[in-house]
Amino acid sequence: MSISSEEFREALRHFPSGVTIVTIKTEDHVHGLTISAFASVSPDPPLISIMVDHRHRAYQLLETEGATFAVNILRQEQAELSNRFAWVKDEDRFAEGKWATAVTGAPVLTDALAWLDCSIHDRFKAGTHTAYVGEVVASKVPYPDAEPLVYWNRGYRHLRSPEPDGD
Repeated sequence: MSISSEEFREALRHFPSGVTIVTIKTEDHVHGLTISAFASVSPDPPLISIMVDHRHRAYQLLETEGATFAVNILRQEQAELSNRFAWVKDEDRFAEGKWATAVTGAPVLTDALAWLDCSIHDRFKAGTHTAYVGEVVASKVPYPDAEPLVYWNRGYRHLRSPEPDGD
């Protein structure tokens, strides 16, 4: 017997994660959403994965032939942009931020901590979500020393660097 979805969510909210804005490009549309369900898969070939709920518009777009996506890893200072892509209407999301494109045409946030531009390598349906495996065709780390935006226990958090040893 499995646990309830509420029990599942209660347990997982205690796992900290980075915050990303995933942008999607199809022949006819550009879309973006905030996602914390992101992971590295393989360094050779370079593969990452994102998980998208089947109820979200992003799911229909990612199922479109030729769809591409980019993962934009947010800096600690970009919580407001994360909220914008989580809650603001679709057409207004890209009104803020510094956007460009790389190889695939999916928008990349030029002042993100890092970004990865991807073509879809594979898809795996799992319950209410689909895992999209992206092959990274371009990447950049504009702010290598910046601290990431972290989400834990229903809120954004800040990393605190350890104090230097007093040797």
